[in-house]
Amino acid sequence: MRTLRAIITRDLGLQDYTTVWQAMQDFTLQRTADTPDELWIVEHPAVYTLGLNGKREHLLNTGDIPVIHCDRGGQVTYHGHGQVIIYTLLDIKRLNINIRQLVSLLEQTMIDTLAFYGIEAIAKADAPGVYVQGKKIGSIGIRIKNSCSYHGLSFNNNMDLTPFNYINPCGYKNLQVTQLADLGITISTPELAAFMSHVINTQLT
Repeated sequence: MRTLRAIITRDLGLQDYTTVWQAMQDFTLQRTADTPDELWIVEHPAVYTLGLNGKREHLLNTGDIPVIHCDRGGQVTYHGHGQVIIYTLLDIKRLNINIRQLVSLLEQTMIDTLAFYGIEAIAKADAPGVYVQGKKIGSIGIRIKNSCSYHGLSFNNNMDLTPFNYINPCGYKNLQVTQLADLGITISTPELAAFMSHVINTQLT
């Protein structure tokens, strides 16, 4: 799982979800065999996103928070300020990995990050994502087009988790969520995102 090509990391700051989603689609459609891979670090204002085959029955009481039906895999999740989001715009054919390996790599990134802070976490084969003591802390949603990936991971750092109560997170009723701040770790979201993107880069290069 090695490449000699540099992976470009871009920190987009706080950005509207739809704007970034459309930019990911455009990037993926326009890229060529020589286009460098990129990681996009971003935070989104409060938004629910429903995956390609997501079921609206998992939206319980979304109130004023917008719901966007997007083209990633998975069911429904919530994004908000204080959450690390890293979008992985990768040519997986060139990297010689498949989608399952990419999902595992992103799960391992979150597990390794938590281990760095002394927190034990696991991935579940039947429910992609990362869990600490049965509570979900990180989610993954990927789209593959022309052998290239977009979308990526979200990891709860220091945010208002209340909106998760108004959905069945990732399609699981009564699934509890947690975040790094509730586990006794204080770190700024940009600093955490930079650390996690470095871990992804290390695994891919």
